[in-house]
Amino acid sequence: MRKLGTIDLAMLNLAIKENGTFNENNLENSELKKHGVGKILDTLASLKDRKFISLNSDGSFSITPLAQEILWSDKIPIWARILRLLQIKSCNLKEIFDIIEESEDKSIAEIEKLRKNQLILMSPQRKEGKVIKIYEILPEGIDQIDKTETEGFENVKFEDSKYNIEILETINELDKQIEKLQISNIEKEDIKNKINDLRNQLKI
Repeated sequence: MRKLGTIDLAMLNLAIKENGTFNENNLENSELKKHGVGKILDTLASLKDRKFISLNSDGSFSITPLAQEILWSDKIPIWARILRLLQIKSCNLKEIFDIIEESEDKSIAEIEKLRKNQLILMSPQRKEGKVIKIYEILPEGIDQIDKTETEGFENVKFEDSKYNIEILETINELDKQIEKLQISNIEKEDIKNKINDLRNQLKI
């Protein structure tokens, strides 16, 4: 995979959110505007040179099939798309769901599989009074995703027993049920932290 920077990623993701094509107004109304006109123009030129976007006759830009195959193609397994994304930037769960556009259940199952195989690392971080799970790729994860460029995806094998999958599904279900409890956020966070400790101890 040809490497993307964080601004490259944000611009291509904008294209995906706008059904494949974006224009100046879309850029102006997005988070990208904080980078300034010069940086935006440089990024557009770079993406166009690498054939990741194409310029349309009305001045808008469209994402190319080449770029879609990086993170947004069904041909690429979800686990590989997650590794590719984390190779670009560390993400929380919401960002992963939002960017790769897969269901939470499928994404969480793949994330936990990658974590169990020590390809990614989850670090809880407190932000604005809430504990947020931040995921980052480990060197082993970089090696694994780099190898798929020459060896393909079908040869990658993960350690994942049926027993562990069942435990993980139960733990994920508990996470969802906690949100519905009529208790304080502090109590919810305390229970979630204990569940995360259990996950870490079981290495799933």
